[in-house]
Formats: sequence, structure tokens, C-alpha cells
Amino acid sequence: MRIKIYRFIAFVAIFLLTKTFASAQFATLSPEAKVSLVTFGPGDELYSGFGHSVLWVYDPVLRIDNAYSYGTFSFDQGNFYINFMRGYLPYSISVHPLGPQLDYYRAENRSISEQVLNLSIPQKQKLYNYLETNYLPQNRVYSYKFFYDNCASRLAVALKEACGDSLVYKGYTHEKLSFRQWIDRYAFKQNPWADFGMDLALGTPADEIATPEQATFLPDNLAIAFADARVKTASGLTPLVKSTNEYFKAEPRNYTGIFTPMIVFWTLAVLTLAITYWQIKKEKLNFLLDKILFSIVGLAGWLLTLLWFATEHNDTKWNYDILWAFPLWMPLIFQISKKKKPSWFSFLLIFYGFLLLCATGNLLKHNYVVIPIILTLVIRVYYMNNSLSKIPQKG
Repeated sequence: MRIKIYRFIAFVAIFLLTKTFASAQFATLSPEAKVSLVTFGPGDELYSGFGHSVLWVYDPVLRIDNAYSYGTFSFDQGNFYINFMRGYLPYSISVHPLGPQLDYYRAENRSISEQVLNLSIPQKQKLYNYLETNYLPQNRVYSYKFFYDNCASRLAVALKEACGDSLVYKGYTHEKLSFRQWIDRYAFKQNPWADFGMDLALGTPADEIATPEQATFLPDNLAIAFADARVKTASGLTPLVKSTNEYFKAEPRNYTGIFTPMIVFWTLAVLTLAITYWQIKKEKLNFLLDKILFSIVGLAGWLLTLLWFATEHNDTKWNYDILWAFPLWMPLIFQISKKKKPSWFSFLLIFYGFLLLCATGNLLKHNYVVIPIILTLVIRVYYMNNSLSKIPQKG
């Protein structure tokens, strides 16, 4: 029994010594050190379209120039966007000098601003130790969540750990928008196809109003939240941000392509109406267009089903786009031809017509882009229903 107690005491002593040694290996910052939040504007790629944030620790005495980024991933892992959609994409913290990053973001026409934080020397040290601890190999990888745990929101967590009760931080309090509305603000004009794709994938949880702290998943909102924050000092409350430096102002970026989702889907609706009118006028019995169209609709529905039930993302659940993107169209659409029809097909059309009617309650989700999609589907459902009487019944 005594031997076991000695072993336990030895284990605790070794653990404490190891922990002390791990903490001691971090440098002690000089009084000249500064800590800043650096915010980069949106880029052209989907993964960069909402901006980026880093915490920069600079100490000219110790020659420390560390920009800590929680937004590092690797395309070499393969299936990047698939893993991102499934919620299995590991992100990690990385550390690099700031200067080369400034050149990179300038070249990409992305705005750059620095907010120097008004922290005491102990607070700077505690923040530096926290970041260095996160950068240890066993700590640096984390499960990325776009809305709740990303490259921006993690910086607020680090700041709170460093400042404790001396920090008065409320998050972004200037507006109350849903997560989807925040996405639309960035993507709808800059990358309308990405905006349509994200709207399609996201379910009703994305329509919840983001809390002030949740709204800082966007780097621009995080920068405003830092600007509004205060720290308690011996002389009272003072602004968290001591000074702001604008390194680069990007040129406005808007989508310059002609083929936006709205134009493409309205064109498809008009062409579908013209083809359908011609088929009815000429009494043409052909379902090739329907097989192509509803196959795509069915595949989209299966994708939404997978995002709903087979991923770690909570925000892709309860997606009512599945009403018009009815999964069973793939393969049911291939059961009809001009020579045969199943006896149940007319009931399928009636049921799907009801689903399309219900889907109109979800129009605002897509900034009305889904209106021409539903019209296209209604036109072809009408054509198939009118054509059923001309087809021999199967079996």
C-alpha cells in the first residue's frame, strides 16, 4: 500500500515538473512587445470569401514576429470540399512572420488592418503563453466549425483567457442578423454561385439569429467587437484597441460574370416553357428533357439528404429545399416513357405538385433564385400529367 502511495506521489511530482518545464520553455516578453489583431478582407476563393484574422505578437527586443492563425488547412489531404461539407475537415494553428503575409494579401487585393491591443505586460505574456501552448503539436489541430469555432472566433477565446475578468467584451452588437443573412452579405454580390450553393446546403438552423458573440465568426465583425471592447485598468475602463493601422485598402470586388444563378435559372424556365408549348402544340410525346431535369433534381435531393443525416454539421439539417429537390425522382423518373407508365405515376405527380406548393414557403431563403426553378418543375409536371393519357399503362 505504501509503495503505491509513493508511486502516486512520484507520478504527481513528475506531472507538475513536466507542466512547469513546458510553460518555462516559452520566452518572457520584453516591455517593448505588442499584441495586435490583424484582419484581412475577403478573397476570391470560397474558403477565403469571408476574410481572415490573426493575432500578431511582435517583440523587437527578442526578435519575435509571430502571426498566429487558426485557419490553416491542407489541400494535400484530398477531398477538401467533400470533407468540409461532411464536417470532418481538421484545421490547425500555424505561426509565421507577418511581413510576407502582408505582401501575399496585398497581391490578392485583400484589405489589411491592424488593431494594436491595449494590454498590460502580464496580459501580453499570458496571451503569448496561451497561443504558444495551442501551437504545441498535441494541441494545434482542432475540428473546424464555420459558424461556431473558426479562425476568428478562436481569437476572442484567446483574448478572454489572457484578460479574464478585466475584459469587458460583448461581441458584435451593431446588428442582429441570422447566419444565412451574414453569409448573403458577403457572397450574394461577390460570388452568387457560392451563395446559392451555401443556401442550398444550409438548413433552418442557419436562419437562427446569431448572438453578438456568434456574429464574430466573421473577421470584420470580430474587428468591430474588439474596437468596442474595454479593459479594466487601475485608472478605470479604457478601450481595448489602442491604435489602428490601415495597411492596405482593397478595390471593391463584385461578381463580373453574366451567368448568375438568377439569369441561368430564368433562362432555363423560359426555354422549358417554349419547349413544352411546342411539344403540346405539335403533340410530341417525349420525356428526355424530364429525365435529364428530374435526374438532376433527384441527385440534388440525395445530396441534401446526405448533408442532413450523414454529416457532423448541425447547420445542414432540417433543409426544406428537399421539398422541390425530391430525392426519389432519381430513379423514379426512368419508370416513364412514351410506351409505358406505371399505374402509380399519376399519384406521384399529384404528391410532388403538393411538395412544390409547400416549397414556395421557402423562397426567401435563396433571395428568390428558386422561383424560376420551381416554375420550371411545375411546367414539366404539367406536361407529364397531360401526357399520361397518351401512354399505355405498364403491366
